[in-house]
Amino acid sequence: MPGMAPKEMAQTIGAGLLSFPVTHFREDLSFDEAAYRDNLNRLAGYKVAGLFAAGGTGEFFSLTPGEVGRVVRAAVEETKGRVPVIAPAGQGTMAAVELARDAEKAGADGVLLLPPYLMTPDQEGLAAHIEAVCRATSLGVIVYNRDNAQLNENTLARLCERLPNLVGFKDGVGDVELMTRVYARMGDRLTYVGGLPTAETFALPYLEMGVTTYSSAIFNFLPEWALSFYEKVRNRDREAVYAELRAFVLPYIALRNRGRGYAVSIVKAGMTATGRHAGPVRPPLRDLSGAELEELKALIGDRHRSAGQSLAA
Repeated sequence: MPGMAPKEMAQTIGAGLLSFPVTHFREDLSFDEAAYRDNLNRLAGYKVAGLFAAGGTGEFFSLTPGEVGRVVRAAVEETKGRVPVIAPAGQGTMAAVELARDAEKAGADGVLLLPPYLMTPDQEGLAAHIEAVCRATSLGVIVYNRDNAQLNENTLARLCERLPNLVGFKDGVGDVELMTRVYARMGDRLTYVGGLPTAETFALPYLEMGVTTYSSAIFNFLPEWALSFYEKVRNRDREAVYAELRAFVLPYIALRNRGRGYAVSIVKAGMTATGRHAGPVRPPLRDLSGAELEELKALIGDRHRSAGQSLAA
């Protein structure tokens, strides 16, 4: 099943909020495909611009290559073309190449290229890594700029000249000067995605730098709230955005910051808090404590009930 053309995929995801669903695990940490499919069917019913299967929030880093393929195929089959499905590629270069090729065979619409494993390459090495993946697939590729894989604007421009299917730049660094240099150099050649943890915090200032969309982990458990917040951002309703930041997002971040790796763990806790248990996180991550889960329930309670739903007991 062919995916979307690279340019079409990039334009589509840039026009709305992006969904980064969790990956469901059983208590023995095996992949719970039935529960995952059920959740994707729910999320695909909302007006989102793209669904990123097995991304960072989906614990790509703790999945086997075979499990990544199962997750991507489940996403493609369950969404049935209602929303573009973006598959992950990462680890070493050859592993990333295989994942990108497998994503295309599975019918995904694009590839999110995560940083390579362990090594911190220079610009030339990083460019070779990205080029190898882009040339391995006809799908549109979004490069995730973060951690040990940070491109500068000159390297990015050279890659874009050679690789027409390099169509997206996801920022996970938070360097305003770098983002300004990238956008000034590349303009509309790329679609820009906000990819910092709890991206809602940065959404308004990033919009002014040409970043029209972002990855919302909160969408997993508060989809109506997440879509409403995104609309406030796109309307540049500064007062409403900061009201929600003060009332919910910043306290949520304070809870998230209590533990290393909680950026993922708190999302699964949010699923539990709202009655859609997605199972535990896999080690080396750890779940929130019982007391922290109760704090999270209290924090999101009013917003969840305002959508006509009730919290889990």
